Amino acid sequence: MTIEEISGHAGELAVAAARAHGVETMFTLSGAHVFPMYDGAVKADPPMRLLDVRHEQTAAFAAEATGKLTRVPGLAVLTAGPGVTNGISAIAQAQFAGSPMVVVGGRAPANRWGTGSLQELDQPPIVATVAKQARTLHTAGDVLGGIDDAFRTAGSSHRGPVFVDIPMDEFFNSATGPAPTGTKPAPLEPDGDVVTEIAELLAAASRPVLILGTDVWADGAEEAALRLVEQASIPTITNGMGRGVVPGGHRMLVTKARGKALGSADLVVVVGTPLDFRLGYGAFGGKEGGPAARVVHVADSPAQVSRHTDLAASVSGDLTLVLDGLTKALEQVVRRPDWSSWVTELQDTVAAAAERDRALLTAEADPIHPARIYGELVPRLADDSVVIGDGGDFVSFAGKFVEPKRPGGWLDPGPYGCLGAGLGSAIAARLARPSAQVTLLLGDGAAGFSLMDVDTLVRHDLPVVMVMGNNSAWGLEKGPMQMLYGYDVVADLGQRTAYDEVVKALGGAGETVTDPRQIGPALDRAYASGVPYLVNVITDVEATYPRNTFGI
Repeated sequence: MTIEEISGHAGELAVAAARAHGVETMFTLSGAHVFPMYDGAVKADPPMRLLDVRHEQTAAFAAEATGKLTRVPGLAVLTAGPGVTNGISAIAQAQFAGSPMVVVGGRAPANRWGTGSLQELDQPPIVATVAKQARTLHTAGDVLGGIDDAFRTAGSSHRGPVFVDIPMDEFFNSATGPAPTGTKPAPLEPDGDVVTEIAELLAAASRPVLILGTDVWADGAEEAALRLVEQASIPTITNGMGRGVVPGGHRMLVTKARGKALGSADLVVVVGTPLDFRLGYGAFGGKEGGPAARVVHVADSPAQVSRHTDLAASVSGDLTLVLDGLTKALEQVVRRPDWSSWVTELQDTVAAAAERDRALLTAEADPIHPARIYGELVPRLADDSVVIGDGGDFVSFAGKFVEPKRPGGWLDPGPYGCLGAGLGSAIAARLARPSAQVTLLLGDGAAGFSLMDVDTLVRHDLPVVMVMGNNSAWGLEKGPMQMLYGYDVVADLGQRTAYDEVVKALGGAGETVTDPRQIGPALDRAYASGVPYLVNVITDVEATYPRNTFGI
């Protein structure tokens, strides 16, 4: 068999390797160290889209969100030195969230290394602590294979970010090599005996709960997960990008009964998410003096299985194979489980919670209660909506009230909790889902990290609706500090800042809302505008989200 070879300068070869893995967009901020990548994008057939931003963090967050939304590694190209270091928070977020992305960094020229050339910095050791892999491709001849390997590594379980940098002089040099094919590794087969064991644990349980997390979506297992939920009739909670795998309103979705479900369960099966602070570190049951629940952890790769929790069972592998295996094994158990009374109990709790929520969602309070925003927003969200959270307290309310109808439509910072990802995520969402409704939820604090990239939305004609809960404070810190010390400092922001005027100055549109009855009409104007539009809702700083954990 003849192996096709391609030739070109290192930038052209890098673009060819990225395209072989399905990359359509290069997110970047102009820098001379990476000019060959731009030349490679322009001269590719067809040309690769270049999306330039106002801060490298936005390029990296856009690549991270692209990986989440498309399940194809996103590509960020960052110039040397501060260009790379500006992207590190997004790389760390991708590592925590299991988001596939490749970051190509510029690097000072090899033929000048050690002499003090511009932005001479050995970057891979800095990035290595927050990436699956970080290395230098030292010659043009290393680029084809190196970039191909970077994308394969980023997109393989457990997914995550890969960083490579290329010396500037080598970037301009040419080489020849085998054309990349973009092949992917075979799915990891789970241990069938353990899958059967987990099915037997489920069959013996009286009050089981299933938790579906981000990796269910990332691994392409959303259909298998829904099959298990519906055929086994097992109460389910979703988090991260697992939200929407069980559609909002589904009879088995009991996220609104989370406290009762996880506090009273006798078996919790956690699939595709770590047993971290968001899940009480894997300690379930024990409510009202009851026994602790047994815990099963299912992960997409062996290293993701919890090591700090006493597990009843665990298995790793391709999540579709695991979940379909569980469905089949449950059909074959001798005693089919009957969880109907447990399901009814949780459904009654969901209904009661929804009734309690109604008062907040329709509140006429002045200043506006942030929940009222969601009372107006949720009915206006389309089934194909992509909802992005970038904020603290305000976005916590979104987690309570927004239940996506489809999988793959919810983006939040994940366990790393990094503010400033919102504009990059919105850019990625508009490109990845050109016909979908895209809504960015912003706290006024979070907006300060990236609002300038509204300019990017405007320049590239990317309409996005931004909804801000503006309480003029770092709400997530103000309340806890008052609780601890009886006072707070460095927790206040400018009062009722007109962030919508900033958006207008950058070429978008927007308005400030102070009357709860005007939230709905403002949202309608935003969605109809066809431009980047900010609805800046002034909210009550005293109306904080009731939380059980501060992440410690």
